[in-house]
Amino acid sequence: MGAYSYQALDEAGKTVKGMLEGDSERQVRSQLRAKKLKPLSVQSVAGGRKAAAAGGEGLGGMRQRWRAKMSARDLSLITRQLASLVKSGLPLDEALQATAKQQQKPNNKRILLQVRTKVLEGFSLAQALGEIPGAFDNMYRAMVKAGESAGFLAPVLERLADYTQSNQQIQQRLKMAMIYPLVLLFISLSVIIALMAFVVPKLVSVFQQGERELPALTQFLIASSDFIINYGHYTLLVLVALVYGFNRLLRNEARMRRWHQLKLKMPVVGNLILQINSARFAATLALLSSSGVPLLQALRIAGQVMTNKIMQEACEQVAEDVQEGTSLHRSLENSGQFPPLLVQLVASGEANGTLPEQLENAAQDQERELEMMLGVAMGLLEPFTVVFMGGAVCLIVMAILQPIFEMNSLI
Repeated sequence: MGAYSYQALDEAGKTVKGMLEGDSERQVRSQLRAKKLKPLSVQSVAGGRKAAAAGGEGLGGMRQRWRAKMSARDLSLITRQLASLVKSGLPLDEALQATAKQQQKPNNKRILLQVRTKVLEGFSLAQALGEIPGAFDNMYRAMVKAGESAGFLAPVLERLADYTQSNQQIQQRLKMAMIYPLVLLFISLSVIIALMAFVVPKLVSVFQQGERELPALTQFLIASSDFIINYGHYTLLVLVALVYGFNRLLRNEARMRRWHQLKLKMPVVGNLILQINSARFAATLALLSSSGVPLLQALRIAGQVMTNKIMQEACEQVAEDVQEGTSLHRSLENSGQFPPLLVQLVASGEANGTLPEQLENAAQDQERELEMMLGVAMGLLEPFTVVFMGGAVCLIVMAILQPIFEMNSLI
């Protein structure tokens, strides 16, 4: 039995869309007619052939195209719902079906029904999730596989739900911390450009009519205003082109690596990137190791959640060193890319046999330090933006008033 998406007309002539399960497209069309719906198209969510049922249209061979991805918030909610249903003793295929029925987004419903179809065909849940890597990453699938192997799928799913929810909250805090300073900076630049383009030309036109030489600051202001008026749109296009070209250059693996290496060396940004990636690494490794995933596999998966190429390579080297017999904390220390606190907590965990707990403590410490760094950085950015705007406006006012003061002194 497979999952099918359909479009049909109801008795009022309105187009309705939805999902149904059936052994074939013909059976799904029969179900639609039984519901007094006139089927327009039926399509397998697994990428089958598209059927047109009305007006004598023939079967189409168009492969389905839909976005097999899911937001972190949706993934957390779905995982928690599935964990509750599995914990209550409901069979996995029925739990997947019940979870799919609760979804309001058609994309999420399709994903879950496709997973259920694979489970009914005899695949394990981890194998079924592997058919949709865009929605369920390597870490997610590895934890599900470990939970299925150990017979503790429901607790593992609950841990996954907590992890995805925590990860989403961290990302949300990062975004919220940056919104206000960035909006303030954007407004400041917009106000300054508006003053230079519309207000300054009208005010300084009086000075340009005289034969007296204007002060250097006023001349610079007039030249800047003329440039913004005449070439501002070209400058904007050049900036957009530079950003686009820079992104194109970063598609090269070697250039991307050099750029990531440069970012790690930046004074404030580098430390921020280090903290973000270290927190992700520690949290992911703690979750995987506590769920029964082998350490080497957990290390390779934890490296994939990092966003910096240099730190990813460091994690791969750590995995190789551990495979050769080096302790985890020694491998982390030798890489030189992980904070000393993380290395010390890992060493303590290895010595006491409490590695997952110490990794969790390290992740929490890294997250707290990250929040403190963000608070300091954003706290400095806000007054800097205010000072920048105030200084720019002050220069504009001085450039306008200076010729007036000189005229008054002559009088």
